[in-house]
Amino acid sequence: MTERDIPEDWLPATTAKPDNMSELSRTKKISHVNDSNESNTNNSKSVKWKKQTESKKNEAKTYKGGLPRWIKSWTLWALLLTLVPGAVSFMAMAMLFKLPSAPNCPSIFWPLASASVRMHCAQLAASKQTVNDLLQAIALVEHLPKNHPLRSEIDRSLKVWSSDILRLADENFQVGRLDQAIATAKRIPEDLPAYKLVEEKIADWRGIWTKAEGHYQDAEDHMREERWHQAFMTAAKLLRVDNKFWASTKYEELNNLVSTAREDGKKLVIAKDLAKSKNVDNVLKAIKLVQSVSKNSYVYQKAQELVPEFGRQMLDLAEAKMAAKDADEAIYIAQRIPDIVSLQADIDDFVALAEAQRSAWTGSVAGLELAISQAQQIDSTRSNYDKAQQLITRWQLEIQDVARLEKARILASQGTVTDLNAAIAEARLIPASNPRHKEARQEIYRWRSQAQTIQDRPYLDRAEQLALLQDPNSLQAAISEASRIGRGRALYKEARQRISQWRASIERTEDQPYLDQARSLAQTGSLEEAISTARQISRGRALSREARREIRSWRSRIAARENWQQAREVALRGTAKDLSRAIRLARKIPRNSILRGDANPAIDQWSQQLLDIARSQGISNLEQAIETANLVPRGTSAYSAARRQIREWRNLLNPEPEPEPQEEQFNSEEVTNTQ
Repeated sequence: MTERDIPEDWLPATTAKPDNMSELSRTKKISHVNDSNESNTNNSKSVKWKKQTESKKNEAKTYKGGLPRWIKSWTLWALLLTLVPGAVSFMAMAMLFKLPSAPNCPSIFWPLASASVRMHCAQLAASKQTVNDLLQAIALVEHLPKNHPLRSEIDRSLKVWSSDILRLADENFQVGRLDQAIATAKRIPEDLPAYKLVEEKIADWRGIWTKAEGHYQDAEDHMREERWHQAFMTAAKLLRVDNKFWASTKYEELNNLVSTAREDGKKLVIAKDLAKSKNVDNVLKAIKLVQSVSKNSYVYQKAQELVPEFGRQMLDLAEAKMAAKDADEAIYIAQRIPDIVSLQADIDDFVALAEAQRSAWTGSVAGLELAISQAQQIDSTRSNYDKAQQLITRWQLEIQDVARLEKARILASQGTVTDLNAAIAEARLIPASNPRHKEARQEIYRWRSQAQTIQDRPYLDRAEQLALLQDPNSLQAAISEASRIGRGRALYKEARQRISQWRASIERTEDQPYLDQARSLAQTGSLEEAISTARQISRGRALSREARREIRSWRSRIAARENWQQAREVALRGTAKDLSRAIRLARKIPRNSILRGDANPAIDQWSQQLLDIARSQGISNLEQAIETANLVPRGTSAYSAARRQIREWRNLLNPEPEPEPQEEQFNSEEVTNTQ
């Protein structure tokens, strides 16, 4: 905008002249600064500064008599008119909405505090959302007058704060702190309307807690009884309990306990199976396995009950070895039993008695006396005391007759019949009530057998010498000599075996001609005569079984020949029934028979005739034709053709309806044909 464009009324009446003094002062100041900072300034810079000064003077002369250009700018005035009212409005609104300073709640003297101040401080306390702060907030406002203007807001806040306390209590309940949750809920003042929810909430919590504890205890009972499936199912019920602590923490804890108990239960099962094997090493493994069950396990008690049970089984195995007169092995087994408090006394007594019995089994007086002294070590308070006393009494009785039995053994050691009989007489003096009586009877039986063997051996030796010639007379003489050994004698069984062999040789010599003649007759085809000849060999004789076997073979040949002849005669009649019967008769011929080579082609021929008859019948009567074709037996050359023919005839009798083709199929066929 040029100067002539500004309206005349915006120009001032007078124009201020430039202040020459200020200009001069400025000039001097600049000159002074330049002189102080750059003392060695060259002449070119001085000339430049002078030119700038002259330019400013000329510009001042140009605006002489008028206002500055920025005052005449309408843009500046428009900007000022916009910003100034806005700033004033903002300051007014800030002053209007500025809140008074908040009161310092901890330093307030509450008896003189207003309801609004109490309400304000109560809201501040309640905003912290702790039980104590919420109770403090309730205490600040709950006793204000019922007709107070803020009463509706106070009641609403009291209800909210009471619910917040119940919520915090429920949070304690959810994390497993039931007592703390109940104590927190009961801190709500009783005069508040929300207090009626407290008892209901507490009853609800206790009901949930009791139900969860019941599930937990039931699962524990199942674990103790090794009902693992029921334990897992019962533990799963905790997942449906309306409490996070029971549904998560306690459920995981119980589930882990069930898993651990089940693994321990498997150990018990394996241990029981090992113990059933009646093997010492396996029983020891079973004991170690049940002893590895932790004390915290629910099956620990059962495991502890099995330890003495398995120890008792080992003791039973040791006693079985003692019954078998294996004292060393019995003592070794007993000493391998682990330390079991309830069995230790029995184990010690067993070892002591086993050692005593081992000493007694030597059969000498010294051994019996040592056994008695060892058994007397068992105290009268022990459970095996009575057994020890019984053994002592028995061994004392044995000592009396041990000398007599030893004397008898010395006599028997001479080996003559007279000495053996003397030993027997001495041993018979031992009474039946004596513990050594059984041993004496065994020795008597052995010595009697020795004496009988010495007496009867010559008879058997002579009989064997006579039988060396193997002729019937010699064999009969041998039998007579061996028969002199009577029943019940020591060599009687051996003599009867020899007699049986010799008698069989005689019978074989006597009957072999009859069997040979029968075989010759059979080779010539005289099967009936061969059977009659072989029957002369009586049952029970040496060749009886062989003769009966030949007779059965010859009878089979006769039956095969009769069947083959009858089959050919029946087949000549030519009817379907006769041909079927002929086939059945021919098939009865044994496969190893020579006639089977003629029967097989005939069977195929008759089967083909049956098929031909069926085809001729099929012209007029399909049902009869099918019945005839069914007579063709399996395995014949005409069987396959007969089955095909039957299927064709059945299709003619019962034609299956052809399925109606669908439209889509027709369309696809048409497309295919077109292509």
